[in-house]
Amino acid sequence: MSIFKIAFIGDVVGRPGRRALYLWLQENRKKIDLCIVNGENAAAGFGITEKIVKSFLAWGVDVITMGNHTWDKKDIFEFLDRYPVLRPMNYPEGTPGKGFISLKLDNNFSVTVLSLMGRVFMECMDNPFEKFDSLYFEMKDNFIVVDFHAEATSEKQAFSFHVDGRAGAVLGTHTHVRTDDLKVLSAGTLYMTDVGMCGAVESVIGMDVKESVKRFTKQLPVRFKIPEKPKEIQISGVLFEVDTVNRKVESFEKIKKVYIRGEDGNYS
Repeated sequence: MSIFKIAFIGDVVGRPGRRALYLWLQENRKKIDLCIVNGENAAAGFGITEKIVKSFLAWGVDVITMGNHTWDKKDIFEFLDRYPVLRPMNYPEGTPGKGFISLKLDNNFSVTVLSLMGRVFMECMDNPFEKFDSLYFEMKDNFIVVDFHAEATSEKQAFSFHVDGRAGAVLGTHTHVRTDDLKVLSAGTLYMTDVGMCGAVESVIGMDVKESVKRFTKQLPVRFKIPEKPKEIQISGVLFEVDTVNRKVESFEKIKKVYIRGEDGNYS
């Protein structure tokens, strides 16, 4: 039996999230074989820039998935095709970018990473269930990891059962709130409704608390801000091992670590 270790990291929110990701990778990157990161909130909470993409790749990230904030930074159209950055696969035909990537990692084992976005309380998209079905036979010989970026937990759960035994892992993103249901489904698919976020611990889904509360109490438009120099930052995700012979998940665990800012301003 040959084991392949994959890390899947939840939404990276702004500079605090990027710092937490960097620190965790410094400690753990040599222990894992493939690192997948959701980066759609990496640039001050909205979108991603080419500079951040280059930084992620330099730190050891292999694939960056996106979501409903894919197009928030307009220069993404200039660099999207040059990097392993995945916009949701169920955008309409002809949308720039790619929705999945297949990586041949040794002679007998390949991984396909794909991004899909839910439709409940989200943008109008093509059906993610049908989109997966339409492309499954192109990637069925690979271990498939799905970033299912969605708001409704019911839609995420339904999708996981729809692809159980076909996808190797379905891991949810978007809500930034980690759920407590990491498990392997009956036909072998690893599932978690939401893996959580990377960012400031004392925040509202990664955003400044005061501004967030003001938005809900005053019912007025408020510009969300990333907390400046938070006392604690966190990383959240899932780490799992795959048997490369039978392409089944052998073990799994949650990634959760908090870094505390010292008097010198550094986190440890």
